[in-house]
Amino acid sequence: MTSENKSDPDAQSAANDMENPGDEAAVTQEIDPVEALVAENADLKDRILRTIAEMENLRKRTEREVSDSRTYAIANFARDMLTATDSLSRALMMLPAEARENANEAMTSLIEGIEMTEREMQRLLQKNGVRPILAEGEKFDPHQHQAMFEVPNAQVPDGTVVQVVQAGFAIGDRILRPAMVGVAKGGNKAAAKPAASSDSKDDTHIDKQA
Repeated sequence: MTSENKSDPDAQSAANDMENPGDEAAVTQEIDPVEALVAENADLKDRILRTIAEMENLRKRTEREVSDSRTYAIANFARDMLTATDSLSRALMMLPAEARENANEAMTSLIEGIEMTEREMQRLLQKNGVRPILAEGEKFDPHQHQAMFEVPNAQVPDGTVVQVVQAGFAIGDRILRPAMVGVAKGGNKAAAKPAASSDSKDDTHIDKQA
């Protein structure tokens, strides 16, 4: 009888179930559908949040690229236009004052036409975001100015722009071309901080300055 039970698979399975009644409960607990749904829901929520963050970053990057394209699309054209306006300015500067005063009606009209053309070109450049760079009287800035020569001048601090050879222009945050300038040399430098002294009067003076 014992040998028959051992050889019968069904009997052996029944015997195993009777010996380990908690196995079935353990399997049921491992595949609990509620916990599976909660885990799946958390995973989907995480994916959705990541997707939303990526889409927001993409939106901001696209807006920035579109804005930059609008701002800087005409940079090369504006640079070429500046060359043309420079030519008009030089032509007017080369005209002697006597020739202007003694010009006949036709020549006067021509001069006025050139001046109007230059002003209109400057206006259109500014309308499209091209602005002149401040230079004369400003402290020399290597990011905006290009020093062409030094000018001995003791009336202003060293590094002050005292002469503009060619105006500089920028578009947005970008420099189309730096201003070509002359920079002062020999003037008063920025006042240095007073050195520490053992003299009590000097110490008092320094404390007041601080």
